[in-house]
Amino acid sequence: MKIAEERIDVNCPESEIYNRLLSLDNKHILELGCGSAEVTRNIATSGTNRKITALEVDEIAHEKNLQITDLPNVTFGLSGAQEIPLEDESVDVVFMFKSLHHVPIELMETSMREINRVLKPDGLVYISEPVFAGEFNDILRLFHDEQKVREAAFTAIKNAIDEGVFSLVEETFFNSPMKFESFDEFENNTIKATHSNHALDDDLYMLVKKRFEQHIGDDGAHFLMPIRVDLLQA
Repeated sequence: MKIAEERIDVNCPESEIYNRLLSLDNKHILELGCGSAEVTRNIATSGTNRKITALEVDEIAHEKNLQITDLPNVTFGLSGAQEIPLEDESVDVVFMFKSLHHVPIELMETSMREINRVLKPDGLVYISEPVFAGEFNDILRLFHDEQKVREAAFTAIKNAIDEGVFSLVEETFFNSPMKFESFDEFENNTIKATHSNHALDDDLYMLVKKRFEQHIGDDGAHFLMPIRVDLLQA
């Protein structure tokens, strides 16, 4: 295992990665940290006979998700990975899309064991985490430096493998395309994200705005976020 890859040649939406690695039809799928449920929707409306439990710790995002009425195969819940409200061996696949590093460091090990508890024998865990690199990360770290928590997330995965909680099936790296129409969209989606509390003074705000606007072209600002995916098996 390695936390980063110096050269990443694959640029694609994340759906191409998880659809290559996993078979999701006729499965009970658990998503931890579903956010605004955009990926949840993609998974729920593709394929056949997919039952999804989508959990989120942010109460504002969860309340919005409860207003969704067109995803009958999705059950939304308010819970963190460290205390999953499901029975033992009841889940086929667990997803964590860029959410493990948001788990408090002292609860990461507990979370990995909780995931193992709810997984059926030979069940699979798909964990994607941002690599601490790239132009988008350079902007983000001006006001929200995630290096420590991303390193802790990698360590939690590695420890779970070393301790026999999971086995590593595959580790892969890819670049996920990101697009923002404007700085306003970046501010609303990132700086003002409800799961975090970013307090920027005027000078820092203007610096972030200046750095971001250097990437704006005729059709918005484009970035490639490097991502590491660890596919584990119970």
